[in-house]
Amino acid sequence: MGARADDWPQFRGANRDAIWKETGILTTFPAAGLKVAWRAPVGYGLSSPVIAQGRVFLSDAELQKPKGRERLHCFDEKTGKALWTHAHEVTYPTWAFDPSQKAGPNSTPIVQDGKVWSLGMMGDLFCLDAVQGTEVWHKNLMQDYGMKEFSGTTPCPLIDGNRLILTIGCKPDVSVLALDKATGKEIWRALGDPVTYSSPIIIEAGGQRQLITWTPKAVTSLDPVTGKTWWREELNTTGDYGVATPVHHGDLLLISGLMFQLDATKPAATVLWPSIKPMAKRIFSHTSMPIILGDHVYAGKMSGQLVCVEARTGKVIWETDKVTSKGQGAAIHLTPNGDTVLLFTDQGNLIRAKLTPKGYEELSRVPVIKPTYAFAGRMLVWPPPAYANGHVFARNEEELVCASLAAP
Repeated sequence: MGARADDWPQFRGANRDAIWKETGILTTFPAAGLKVAWRAPVGYGLSSPVIAQGRVFLSDAELQKPKGRERLHCFDEKTGKALWTHAHEVTYPTWAFDPSQKAGPNSTPIVQDGKVWSLGMMGDLFCLDAVQGTEVWHKNLMQDYGMKEFSGTTPCPLIDGNRLILTIGCKPDVSVLALDKATGKEIWRALGDPVTYSSPIIIEAGGQRQLITWTPKAVTSLDPVTGKTWWREELNTTGDYGVATPVHHGDLLLISGLMFQLDATKPAATVLWPSIKPMAKRIFSHTSMPIILGDHVYAGKMSGQLVCVEARTGKVIWETDKVTSKGQGAAIHLTPNGDTVLLFTDQGNLIRAKLTPKGYEELSRVPVIKPTYAFAGRMLVWPPPAYANGHVFARNEEELVCASLAAP
């Protein structure tokens, strides 16, 4: 069950870069809306769906005070039929049962070679057989590493060789943890940084493979095999603010709104911009990830605008408020596809647009799913969608929708 090029087996897709390479995709959406292949009822959580070998996996929570159950669902990709559900009981804190909170797993599962790994809000880490849903192994990170409930459980696991890599923010020395993906046995631990919401990536630069993590203390490059530090840029960021997944493009490494240039000869990096580092200047958004296309960065901002800046200077080229409604918690998830970009918004809309230094050119827009998450006095949908095999997969706190994007 290895990932095919058209699967989406982990957070942000096969290469963890939110790029969808499939062709034959609609450039203009039907006026009557997308053709929905299926809908499946799901519960609370902000994790994204993942797709591998004809199966769709999604984690959620079913809450009936005082009991809670975290679940991992497996659906048939073509029909939406439930193939299996793995559930375990959890003792969530009292506030999590408040309907306005809608608590559930935030970390997106990862699928590889017939196994699926998922992390819950109380530190339950499972490796399951992806076909049967049976347990291969289970660890509780609260018990094993002193993880706090609902803390360090948002970053999405990453697989590198035989290593399952997690960013869990446990002190004194388990900010980043590598486990044997087959057994759950510890391979290495690193850093003493606090909890982050940002998921790590692995890049190749300076002649080495580098694991890039962003925590409230620093941006750090580690050797993914040993956990030793290659380089580190100390950077004070309030805990809530380290959210975006790092983005790598050529010799550039973008951490939300902070751009590094990677050294070509050794694992090292220098800050390109901004020259001053107050938080407001180097955070584009807490809910959206930027992308780098050619010589420019495109990023959603916290207030709902989409901005284009020069990749090497940080100079703002243009800004538009035409993508989504303005307000707190706005999200714009950007997925390059061919020579245009798919934008999925906090209002549950899917947009096809051309993003160039000349401006924002909207080609088509269609509603995909209803926003159901209450935040700052409005209803939003936050989880990024997944794209696979000619379809978009989007979830809220009530349902998972699979809709066709295949051109006729």
